[in-house]
Amino acid sequence: MPATRELPCPPGQVPATLTGSGPDSEQPCVLRGLVSHWPLVQAARRGPHEAAALLRRHWQGATVGVYQMAPETGGRIAYTPDFQGFNFSRALLPFGAVLDQLIAALDAPAPSTVYMGSTTVETCLPGLLADHPLAIEAEEPPLVSLWLGNRVTVPAHQDWPANIACCVSGRRRFTLYPPDAVGELYIGPLDLTPAGQPISLVDAAAPDLQRFPRYAAAQARAQEVTLEAGDALYIPSQWWHQVQALDPFSGLINYWWRRTPAWQDSPMNALWLALATVRDLPPAERAAWRALFDHYVFEADDQTAAHLPPHARGLLGALDETAHRRLRALLLNKLNR
Repeated sequence: MPATRELPCPPGQVPATLTGSGPDSEQPCVLRGLVSHWPLVQAARRGPHEAAALLRRHWQGATVGVYQMAPETGGRIAYTPDFQGFNFSRALLPFGAVLDQLIAALDAPAPSTVYMGSTTVETCLPGLLADHPLAIEAEEPPLVSLWLGNRVTVPAHQDWPANIACCVSGRRRFTLYPPDAVGELYIGPLDLTPAGQPISLVDAAAPDLQRFPRYAAAQARAQEVTLEAGDALYIPSQWWHQVQALDPFSGLINYWWRRTPAWQDSPMNALWLALATVRDLPPAERAAWRALFDHYVFEADDQTAAHLPPHARGLLGALDETAHRRLRALLLNKLNR
């Protein structure tokens, strides 16, 4: 199994090479001790009660979405056997009640799983970030989210934004796969997901290679790393990652940022539309469309429209926010015909 790179860096300073578009930003890497100076990390090292108390001091009454799972699930998020739903229930609880449940379950031999997924920090815990700074050089301000729970496993999934995941309490094990491992990970439905992103059906901790034989290829090039409180992991855009919380009070704060403007639509929209319009064409027609996509999208460069004067390039020219909104309106009009 390939090792995940580790980059030295002063506490609180993300290397600028990770937030740009150079080769360093295309590979995962571990940043040991990046947030070890944070008050929350220091409190968590003294114990879950102190970490919970620090978080509670910032809470001003917000409610949060929570996943709840029975002990027999083992804390792994999964589909039901008939793929009609999931093995968890959702609830909307005061954040303080989530802390109460986690503290109450610390010494239980087989506790139910309590998991608060991505929750915007400033909405849930106003003022927390002022005492927990992290310098990230990005064109748009990062989205900063809090994840909190006991022992839970989120199956491999991918995110469009780049990601700095900072472990603030307990340990977390990440298993990482490159974007092109998609065919080896046995991804579930695109339109029925636990939290918006399609997930792998394979449990990286105990893979069933009889059911999922292609996973052996993904396993051979997977990168696995365990973070302690204070450590961080850089996950490039579109890298698949399974996340396993190993302790009964596990917290993570992550920073998501895009290298494209906020007004630009998600490429997932194009994938969905391609499924509806391209995938089921006869092979020769599909090949013809592949050539067009390669020419105009995947292999596009300065020469693609160089034979046209700038004022005549239309959609082939640079798309600013105004042109993007015009294109979107034209597309919506076609789809709504």
